[in-house]
Amino acid sequence: MIVGGLLSPLENVLTEVLTWLHDSVGLTWAWSIVALTVIVRMLLVPVAVKQIHSMQSLQIHAPEMKALQQRYKADRQKQSEELMKFYKENKINPYASCLPIVFQIPIFISLFFVLKGFEKEIFPKFPESSLDWIGLVDITEPTRDGWGPVLIAVYVVSQLTSTYLMSTSMQSKAQRWMIMVLPIAFLPFIIGFPSGLMIYWLTTNLWTTGQGIVTRRQMPKPVLPPKRSSRTPPKDASDASAASSSGDPQDGGGPPRPGPPRRVKRKRGGGARR
Repeated sequence: MIVGGLLSPLENVLTEVLTWLHDSVGLTWAWSIVALTVIVRMLLVPVAVKQIHSMQSLQIHAPEMKALQQRYKADRQKQSEELMKFYKENKINPYASCLPIVFQIPIFISLFFVLKGFEKEIFPKFPESSLDWIGLVDITEPTRDGWGPVLIAVYVVSQLTSTYLMSTSMQSKAQRWMIMVLPIAFLPFIIGFPSGLMIYWLTTNLWTTGQGIVTRRQMPKPVLPPKRSSRTPPKDASDASAASSSGDPQDGGGPPRPGPPRRVKRKRGGGARR
């Protein structure tokens, strides 16, 4: 297979790491996969930091971006141009949140081929070793066997949780629903994967969940404009009424200024002349 041939160097690296974790560290094969996942995620920490910074920038500028989308909602092309211009001016990479997943795809595929040929190529060197994981599943058997469906259920829950925690307010409802439905849509394919792959993906989801919790705590909340009720006049109208009530003679507003007091003539008394 072409993909397997291209990724054969990565397969060799994963095989050596798994063998070292099992033979030198003393872990079972299943826990070696868990340790391998942790090592991979630790190597991806710099990428994850960029992802977090990108999400923070998106969160901070969310009101401005939504205003741009609303302003050019009738012209999709103009909307895209203005958004890309906004990204460039504010040094935002909207695709940074996808980088950890992109980097993990080759590892996931390579591990699939490693586990597929595990019993023939690796296991004969360690015939006394166990392929079980906590007595529930065999890492080389399809996930649909034994307790595999329970592992799939835990995987789906962890995938939904990690996806929710790493989502941003800039994603539309359609995008969020699509991301949430994807794990369920992949179930027909997942049930045929070796259980070791589910262990890998479950571990990486748990890592992503923890990362998402930390990210949300550090994420600044976007400053939204105050909501105006129907009884509250707009700012311009309130300013105009304030200016009108201030009684400025130049604007002609307010009550008229009182004039000078009227002089009252005193009437001389009509007493008797002497």
